[in-house]
Amino acid sequence: MPRSMRKSYLQLKFRSLFASLAILIAVFAVQAQESQPWSQNASPLPAPTGFVNDYAGVLDPATKQSLEATLKNLKETTDPQVEIAVAIVKTTGERPIFDYSLAVARGWGIGSKQDDNPSALLFIAVDDRKYFTHVSRDLEDELPDGAVGSLQRQFLVPEFRKGNYGKGITDTVNAYIETIRNKGNTAGNSNTATKPATSGGEGIGAGMFGVFCCAAIVIVILILIFSRSGGGRSKGDRDRWGGGGFGSGGGGGSDIASAVIGGIIGSALSGGSSSSSDWGGSSGGGSDWGGFGGGGDFGGGGGGGDW
Repeated sequence: MPRSMRKSYLQLKFRSLFASLAILIAVFAVQAQESQPWSQNASPLPAPTGFVNDYAGVLDPATKQSLEATLKNLKETTDPQVEIAVAIVKTTGERPIFDYSLAVARGWGIGSKQDDNPSALLFIAVDDRKYFTHVSRDLEDELPDGAVGSLQRQFLVPEFRKGNYGKGITDTVNAYIETIRNKGNTAGNSNTATKPATSGGEGIGAGMFGVFCCAAIVIVILILIFSRSGGGRSKGDRDRWGGGGFGSGGGGGSDIASAVIGGIIGSALSGGSSSSSDWGGSSGGGSDWGGFGGGGDFGGGGGGGDW
């Protein structure tokens, strides 16, 4: 076989092997994520980027900005500080909305780490036509279950049936705030940034990192073995894999493979986490978003329904 044909054949084999390994990594990553056990303390949603997190795309920018300002002001002008979050998804899948939203409330760490940490999460699943508001233990006196259900039926349900999601959420949030203030929590309090608690998913992320590192080592060894097989250097051929064998201009096939593998593994690790402790660095949440207080003290209080 001529040298040029043999070189092309080896390059094709290398590319096929590398593609197969890349697919194997992707399949393994998906299976590993699906096999993770459900935890009522780890959020199934990404890290929040603000008080209002619209994963269904039903809020216009002006409404979302107004809600953000309202909830930020609530936190700044209450003592103890009250944190109310809003989360909107299309569906919770086969998971009941109560379980799903409770995991979000706890996993996001809504509320302060202090002993008195009043907080709430208004959660909506648009395609499921269901809603639920979780109220922390320290806010149940101001927002008892009966009041939560009544306010949602009065302000949220009628507007949702018209498709006015922004107005329904805004009116409900304002009703919650008015109820809380009427119970006496109106003291001014400076909004000091607090470091959020580490989420329950960090341990899972560390375990996944170890698994992928092992997989990467195996793959690199296979590539090195393959790259050195099929004959050594011949006269007049200084380096079979160097000098742009893949059109890279001198980087070398093994260097390219290592870089690409590193990129794949890095992408898989960064995309596989459902929650993050570095909320302050999340994009799209505003420059002053410092994350929730790290409380997450929810015991199942609140109320919900459908429309």
